[in-house]
Amino acid sequence: MDNKNPLRQRTGRSLENIAAVNESVAENPKTSIRHRSQQLQISRSTTQRILTKDLHLHAYKIQLTQELKPADHGKRWQFVQWVMEQSEVDTNFSEKVIFSDEAHFHLDGFVNTQNCRIWDSENPHAIHEKQMHPQRVTVWCGFWSGGVIGPYFFENEAEIAVTVNGIRYRNMITDFLWPQLDGMDLDNMWFQQDGATCHTAHETIDLLQQRFPEHIISRNSDVNWPPRSCDLTPCDFFLWGFVKSRVYANKPETIPELKSEIQRVIGEIQPHLCAKVMENFMKRVMACHRSRGGHLPDILFHT
Repeated sequence: MDNKNPLRQRTGRSLENIAAVNESVAENPKTSIRHRSQQLQISRSTTQRILTKDLHLHAYKIQLTQELKPADHGKRWQFVQWVMEQSEVDTNFSEKVIFSDEAHFHLDGFVNTQNCRIWDSENPHAIHEKQMHPQRVTVWCGFWSGGVIGPYFFENEAEIAVTVNGIRYRNMITDFLWPQLDGMDLDNMWFQQDGATCHTAHETIDLLQQRFPEHIISRNSDVNWPPRSCDLTPCDFFLWGFVKSRVYANKPETIPELKSEIQRVIGEIQPHLCAKVMENFMKRVMACHRSRGGHLPDILFHT
């Protein structure tokens, strides 16, 4: 048995290896395949196949789709400073935050550019023809160190995707999220959401306060979530990119197939992987703190 090469400890395109490469690219997209394979202890050929065949990534010069506004830096720094202070008091603080978000999954595989990320799987200068009314589903998920809550599909009685508004969002909370939380110890748990109007309406905040009293991370609530901070929420920097790379690999042709693939992929995400992602969240918090609230260097927003 050859024990001289420790880089052969992890082989194959396993779910864990794909997630490791995905996270590695998110941290530093400029790393070469050779260096990335050495860092992850995955063979160079396997790393390359994961990048191209599983994650559908190509080597393009990239840039962020949204610039931070001048006031954003201070808000981001205040937030990460708060997280670091909470973590000093409770070293397990990052395990006590449920992050949440919605995303569109288009049947044609295109991504809604409103999700403040860039295309890393397509040439950013390519032009695509889109249907006037593309078929898609709108998905909500919660993400924490213990696993993924969801998916929940925003749709009408005919199972056609609908716009997320305040009433539908609150219905999701009461009809889906609350039952999912039954049996969970919510003491000292925090709930995070972005600044979408349907999230921050007074009726919505009041509803969330019933289960997360004084523990809501959101605009108009207990701790402000900084705008344009996709690089700090696991749903954006990990979950949606990971799920879409797996879902579209099987080329679903109908909405039921698309929904089934989304449910399958999310169902395969194990808690130990979520825990690793939350460890990465803390690294991002510290990096953002060092940059005084600036965007993280060499961060790639997945689509």
